[in-house]
Amino acid sequence: MNVSDLVLERSDTIPDFPKPGIVFRDLTPVFADADAFTAVIDDLAARFAGRFDAVAGVEARGFLLAAALAYAAHVPLVPVRKGGKLPGHVFSEDYALEYGTATLEIRPGQLPAGSRVLILDDVLATGGSCSAAARLVERAGYAVAGLGLVLELQGLGGRQRLSAYDLYAIVTEPA
Repeated sequence: MNVSDLVLERSDTIPDFPKPGIVFRDLTPVFADADAFTAVIDDLAARFAGRFDAVAGVEARGFLLAAALAYAAHVPLVPVRKGGKLPGHVFSEDYALEYGTATLEIRPGQLPAGSRVLILDDVLATGGSCSAAARLVERAGYAVAGLGLVLELQGLGGRQRLSAYDLYAIVTEPA
């Protein structure tokens, strides 16, 4: 079975979460399946091989992907945290969700200036969190090497919003 089929077979669709009218795509069953999770990490690693110096994971499920890929590639891991979670001097970016607003933060100075950072997250919908993460990476003085996602929901504007970046999603399907 190929990685796209594994993701589709193992993922769940949860209606009315986190609020009525939202259809949530849950990839935690993919992460709980060792073969599926390995296939996802291997696929992302192969797609961006040799093109990044560090990996950034968007809180929270992006952390799982980024940690595994950073380990596999033996590169630094940079967390992109929800607002108020990092100590010291941070850069912050506000963004809109399908169901509200949020803030992401990054600590600058963790990598050499100009480092190529691959940003990973689980699902691309409107592109708000990935866009905020990309702005943070650039504000910190790094270059966005690409955006790697497991699932892209078409029709919500995410890919268009991120058209300036090399964006790769393992699975693309209608929202």
